[in-house]
Amino acid sequence: MQKPNRVLAFLSYLLPFVGSIVAIAADRKNIFALYHACQALAMFLAAVLLPVAWLVVAWLAAWVPLAGPTFSAASFALVIVGYVALAFIWLSGLVNALRSEQLARLFIIGKWGEKLFARLYSVA
Repeated sequence: MQKPNRVLAFLSYLLPFVGSIVAIAADRKNIFALYHACQALAMFLAAVLLPVAWLVVAWLAAWVPLAGPTFSAASFALVIVGYVALAFIWLSGLVNALRSEQLARLFIIGKWGEKLFARLYSVA
């Protein structure tokens, strides 16, 4: 097994989208860097999809008289909670990358990253 590239793995989390693309393009043969780049991409995808999902649900709920707008405004708290959870997930990813934790899956969203890793690793 090759030496883990901690710099590329750390860069994947530090700059979630750009760092992941750089890590994938720079050293696709390094399993450690590729795995953490995929985990960081999954985290980025969750960060983008979370407010989009809330926006769709809130827009649909806003059509309900009286309760809809109230529900939409109150449900935004779930987006805030989601981003706080993503901040902890991001920190755990940074720590895993610096500690050279081999294939340490991120909490909740790690399965998305593993599916992406399985696709990219089979191609490489």
